Amino acid sequence: MADAHHSHQQAPGGADRLEVAAGMLALLADRTRLALVERLGQGEADVATLTEAAGAARPSVSQHLAKLRLAGLVSTRKEGRRVVYALRHGHLRRLVDEVLNAADHQIGSLPPHD
Repeated sequence: MADAHHSHQQAPGGADRLEVAAGMLALLADRTRLALVERLGQGEADVATLTEAAGAARPSVSQHLAKLRLAGLVSTRKEGRRVVYALRHGHLRRLVDEVLNAADHQIGSLPPHD
């Protein structure tokens, strides 16, 4: 039984790594949030820029950004009256790049439509 207990690796601070990772992936399993993180991987951006990049309505983008901010995946700073968003960790950019590369390979390996 001790082996089963140790199969769940604990991250520093006692949080279950797999649980935290699954939560992050669940947040990214949304087309709009994925588009936002992809755009933020290119650098900081305000809501207007992110709305255009995501191709979604501004209120929807604001709600998605709030979820990402509350999860600690993005940070904000004020620039006058504008709020500028940024990814908190480069790891997230690399993760999204990899999943999009995998999607490109998946799409490229699909048989052509008749």
